[in-house]
Amino acid sequence: MIHYLSALLITLIVPSAGPATQAASAPAKALTAGDYERTIQSGGAARTYRVHVPKTYDPARPTPVVLAYHGGFTNAVIMAAFCGLNDKADKEGFIAVYPNGTGLGKAVLFWNAGLAPPRAGEKRADDVAYSAAVLDDLAGVVNVDPKRVYATGMSNGGMMVYRLAAELSGRIAAIAAVGGTMGDAEPKPARSVPVLHFHGTADTFVPYEGFKDARQTFIRVKSVEDTLSAWARLNGCGKPGAAEKLPDTAADDGTTVTRKVWPAGPSGAEVILYTVQNGGHTWPGRALGAARLGKSTRDISANDIIWEFFKKHPMK
Repeated sequence: MIHYLSALLITLIVPSAGPATQAASAPAKALTAGDYERTIQSGGAARTYRVHVPKTYDPARPTPVVLAYHGGFTNAVIMAAFCGLNDKADKEGFIAVYPNGTGLGKAVLFWNAGLAPPRAGEKRADDVAYSAAVLDDLAGVVNVDPKRVYATGMSNGGMMVYRLAAELSGRIAAIAAVGGTMGDAEPKPARSVPVLHFHGTADTFVPYEGFKDARQTFIRVKSVEDTLSAWARLNGCGKPGAAEKLPDTAADDGTTVTRKVWPAGPSGAEVILYTVQNGGHTWPGRALGAARLGKSTRDISANDIIWEFFKKHPMK
């Protein structure tokens, strides 16, 4: 656990992240372009989330929202630097939202997803209810398009977006997980949910084939293939074709990428898997300088692919 924490905390000082944006105090009025931290009540406790409103935001127009869930041992501030979605939000005009999990203080946070069942007397946060509360609060201060609310996440945050697809499918149009798979409980979504997934074959934090060591006693998730196959069945997808090898545009990064598609059935909800050969526990397209996380491919940009996928899949 300690090596995982130290590796991820390196992202606090990533050169590409630039200086930290100072959070504005939560206003009682509508938000304008900028960065904010808001506090809400959920489960009898005060919880926070961060919002990036793009420079092109027009309060007269319903605006898409992308929820971005941080990995375990980190937080919303780190996630914003890790994935770089704010730049994409400014370019494409969506609102980027970074929820905060619970844990140790304000810095070392987790999501109640992908974990072994709680022990007797143990109480865990209801992060699905919290996510719904975030959306409720957000709708009071910006003009949200409810048909274009999406969720992405890294690692434990990826596990969380699979929970949202299963338990909050009435409000989440599509999901994209990076380096985090689905918990071992079978999902029962109220509707089909389009799924996009990125995973490195050399990921040692959330292994591609699932956990085979002592960590499986407290982390209960499926392998990558089992996760995607389960959602393909739920969505009524067709059989996948052979994985397509994508151009190796950055030959010096030590990775290659394949894409596997389970075509949409009558529901229109497809499932797509990007496998990064030799890739680590990283966000494709982002070079973060944390060697312990493994290699990060430059052959693709997760942010570009995620947004194109989300644009194709508004709520039906």
